[in-house]
Amino acid sequence: MSTTDRTSDPDAPERTDGAEDAAGSTDGAGSPSGADGTNGTGGACAPGRVGRPRASDADGLLAEQLLRLTRRLHRIQKRHLEPVGITPAQSRLLRTVAAFGEPPRMADLAARLEVVPRAVTSLVDGLEAAGRVRRAPDPDNRRVIRIELTDAGRATLRELRSARRAAAEDILAPLTAEQREVLGGLLTALVDPGPEGGR
Repeated sequence: MSTTDRTSDPDAPERTDGAEDAAGSTDGAGSPSGADGTNGTGGACAPGRVGRPRASDADGLLAEQLLRLTRRLHRIQKRHLEPVGITPAQSRLLRTVAAFGEPPRMADLAARLEVVPRAVTSLVDGLEAAGRVRRAPDPDNRRVIRIELTDAGRATLRELRSARRAAAEDILAPLTAEQREVLGGLLTALVDPGPEGGR
């Protein structure tokens, strides 16, 4: 992805915004605001609130950490998939095709991936050019086209499983077994929050 927007580039260096905040902003006279226990206007800070981040600040920091982790996951996954010769999007489509009990239609893939049909078309084109899938007419309705895995596609799936395990171990390396178990529970709650959380 080529862009000059640092915030949307997963490979851009992390910003160090907030350095000025940590040092304290200054008022018009150049004295640090809050350095003497005031709120910058001469009033004293509320008791018990010094050094305690507000809930919105903590949530904002957590959101930023999640975004940074997502970018790191993308870079690690991309690095492990490069030797296989497949993109992350193609990898997901190939695994989705394999998950169906019978060769799916384009519309089935679009619905499962929650993307527009033309996005599936371009991915199928790339996988078909590489010999990993093929378009085949439905035996009961020749006007319907289904997507079938080829032998090369099945071999690629085996390579993908090894690549995904290596990527997971790379990202989870700093965690103990207990921490991984806790993380798994937290991610489950976020990915599948249920009917109440999904509103």
